[in-house]
Amino acid sequence: MACALSDGFGRRITYLRLSVTDRCDLRCVYCMAEDTSFVPRRELLRIEELDRLASAFVARGVTKIRITGGEPLVRKGVMTLFAGLSRHLEGGALGELTLTTNGTLLATHAEALAAAGVRRVNVSLDTLDAERYRAITRGGSLAAVMDGLRAAKAAGLRVKLNAVALKGIVEEEIHDLIAFAHGNGMDLTLIETMPLGDVGADRTEQYLPLTTLRRIIESRWALADTSERTGGPARYARIAETGGRIGFITPMSHSFCESCNRVRVSATGTLYTCLGQEDRADLRAAIRGSEADDALHAAIDAAIRAKPRGHDFRIERGRPTLSRPMSALGG
Repeated sequence: MACALSDGFGRRITYLRLSVTDRCDLRCVYCMAEDTSFVPRRELLRIEELDRLASAFVARGVTKIRITGGEPLVRKGVMTLFAGLSRHLEGGALGELTLTTNGTLLATHAEALAAAGVRRVNVSLDTLDAERYRAITRGGSLAAVMDGLRAAKAAGLRVKLNAVALKGIVEEEIHDLIAFAHGNGMDLTLIETMPLGDVGADRTEQYLPLTTLRRIIESRWALADTSERTGGPARYARIAETGGRIGFITPMSHSFCESCNRVRVSATGTLYTCLGQEDRADLRAAIRGSEADDALHAAIDAAIRAKPRGHDFRIERGRPTLSRPMSALGG
């Protein structure tokens, strides 16, 4: 293996979030505008190029790959990518291959994902109310997600539910979300809304600090912080009454940048070393410019060395911190 990836602050990079598309079959109010324009398909990396790129990161010590979108399961041929990358699981170089999905197509793909070596998935679910779900997603079907969750369980996949802490919604539903998740053997992770892209809504009306939400949770449930980690930014607690785990991702109220171990690559092959900054590197040119991987590794090295210390998210009325939408990288 070539030398492992470390940035200028001594942080080891072991986690790649690889987007396979910026498209999605939903239009969640915190993620994208209703009339979002997507990248032309001709600009996306081909499936074999995505495999080559991911494999280059594995060769440099990345042990966890999360496939993201948009919605990754809408990408044609994505199961071929999972099947191909499974060889790194079988060989022991890759410790985990997983994905984040909205769950609407999970019923179709759960068995194939399990066959490819995927052992757990993250499913976005912000509400258990069908009408509210339709409003948040601008037309989505909660029933389809529930079908996906059942299929995942039947296929032996572990599920973590991700819920964005939308003010005015999550306060009303948090106790039901906890009971549903833990009652079905699933973790629940709460995420502060992030100021990425123009979503056609005022971020200040969506944002709820998780410090506030935790106080609401503790009014009914007994929480005990744990040192458990799953390779990402979440900090976990156990709920005494259920024995289940709840995660807190706090990009706004408490930065977790000091321990950042991850980078993101868009479906067009652009490497972003920080979700909250615009630092980027074009890996597509390196991939398409040579059959050898020397230029690709050189581009990765240069970008990792320049990885910033951290993000600078701010919730401000009227404009996002970054114009890049969350759907471009999967959050």
